[in-house]
Amino acid sequence: MKYRVLAKPLVVCQLAPAADIPEWVSKGEFFCATRTRDELSIVSTEEACGEEFRADDLSPAVTRIEHGWLALKLEGPFPFSTTGVLASFLNPLAEAKIPIFAISTFDTDYVLIKRDNLKQANNALPAAGHEKIDEEAD
Repeated sequence: MKYRVLAKPLVVCQLAPAADIPEWVSKGEFFCATRTRDELSIVSTEEACGEEFRADDLSPAVTRIEHGWLALKLEGPFPFSTTGVLASFLNPLAEAKIPIFAISTFDTDYVLIKRDNLKQANNALPAAGHEKIDEEAD
């Protein structure tokens, strides 16, 4: 399976379940907002996030925030009938003890890893038969 590293650093936020989706979220070229009865999770570019959520005194709606994520894009599209795509990619990362945050779209999957784990991931994935292709530029 082929994958590429998306160059834009990402932020992952957890907000209160009833919180409004902040306006800045959709300003990033990569974003995802998922609401459940337990939380509102947001992934967006650090650039779009700006300074608003970098201060120690975060908005009361924000319960947690993590900076320093990068997305690995699995080169799809993958039909819904295909099984094991994400598992085949995640197993080598799990064996390398690399924590992930996964996002799926209609056509493909994105696996977020911390920037500090990129070198280790780029070693583990090719060793498991995955092919890294050129990174996307900013």
